[in-house]
Amino acid sequence: MSEHQTPPEEDLTVANGDSAEAVSEPDVTVASGQEAAELAAQLALVAADRDRLKTELDEQNSAYLRLAADFENFRRRTLKEREELELQSKRTTITELLPVIDNFDRARAQIKPQGEEAEAIHKSYQGLYKQLVDCLKRIGVSPMRAEGQPFDPSLHDAVLREETTEHPDGIVLEELQRGYLLGDLVLRHALVKVSIAAEENSAAVTE
Repeated sequence: MSEHQTPPEEDLTVANGDSAEAVSEPDVTVASGQEAAELAAQLALVAADRDRLKTELDEQNSAYLRLAADFENFRRRTLKEREELELQSKRTTITELLPVIDNFDRARAQIKPQGEEAEAIHKSYQGLYKQLVDCLKRIGVSPMRAEGQPFDPSLHDAVLREETTEHPDGIVLEELQRGYLLGDLVLRHALVKVSIAAEENSAAVTE
């Protein structure tokens, strides 16, 4: 009789095993849900950190660009101020030398050396004059050529006017003092005599 009772015990064991497995499955599901929630929370923190770092990086980049722009503006402004200072210093120095050039020009026009000794002296200071003029040319100084040109108030100062029938109105008849340029910058205006056109009816009145 006991031999016939063994199969039910095995069935019971199997049944109990199925029941155990059925009980343990809900625990795995709960654990998986908790892990997913924790992972989601961690991902949210990572995303928040990423956004925060991106914002900080953008702010740092903006600050760097502003600083770079400020530095470039400062560099350009400093360079411009230095160039203007150098130009002003050069202009002041050269302007002080122009009367010396004027004196050389007057001496060349007026002095007529007599004898070998006087001729030697004349040649010596003419050599100095040439050196001075060449030096000024090398740094960008050039004389104006005003005579015969239309009067230009940005280059010329009219100190005399003369009526003439040979030239139209506003022509430079004579250069009384030479003007000079430093590149395109006027170092000194030329002092000139300017033409005034004679009235057209003056000839008819004379006749």
